[in-house]
Amino acid sequence: MGEFENLTSLDKVDTFIQSSELSFIYISKNNCSVCHGLLPQVQNLMKKYPNITLGHVNVDTVGEIAGRFNIFTVPVLLLFVNGKEYIREARIVHMDLLEQKIDKIYKNVVGP
Repeated sequence: MGEFENLTSLDKVDTFIQSSELSFIYISKNNCSVCHGLLPQVQNLMKKYPNITLGHVNVDTVGEIAGRFNIFTVPVLLLFVNGKEYIREARIVHMDLLEQKIDKIYKNVVGP
């Protein structure tokens, strides 16, 4: 996988989450320096997890995403397993802790 799919509607987000055993969504908005600074770090981390499908949602394009996932700040990182949210990180993300959380779930779902 490796590349983030740009999700431009709530229907596409829902389909994206349901279509994969492991799905990860990065939610950001324009003019958010934290969002733009964190994205390359997340992209680099996700290279370790080829079985996770990656999606990106811009709140400025899909405003209703905030209500759907109770988002009050950006960026928000969500990991879903079989359509259920397992990880939620927002605003200030500690990459080493995020990696530990993802690694644990990934090994349980995909195997070592």
